[in-house]
Amino acid sequence: MEFDELSRGVIGCAIEVHRSLGPGLLESTHRQCLACELSHAQIPFQTEVPLPVRYKNVLLDCGYRIDLLVSADLIVEVKSVETLLPIHQAQILTYVRLVKIPIGLLINFNVMKLQNGIKRFVL
Repeated sequence: MEFDELSRGVIGCAIEVHRSLGPGLLESTHRQCLACELSHAQIPFQTEVPLPVRYKNVLLDCGYRIDLLVSADLIVEVKSVETLLPIHQAQILTYVRLVKIPIGLLINFNVMKLQNGIKRFVL
């Protein structure tokens, strides 16, 4: 699936979750509901994918997890925060660099209009 098509599909699912739930819930709730929508849309994904850190040729499990890895081609990081901060952008940029998947979506569900909470990243 082409990135634009895949990205649009994920964003459409996220919009449906936001329409149904609105802002103000926990990140974990939005992540699980987005996973449910992706399943209904038959978009393949994995949740909470472990992300080891390579340090001096040793892979270390430091507890990092990718919220959603969609079709092995797109990283989705789900947030429910008042404002996206530079550290949130740094997080997804680090994830895409470590996994070598150059495309990511940062979705903040804690906004009145979801379009204002979505950022795309392409390395």
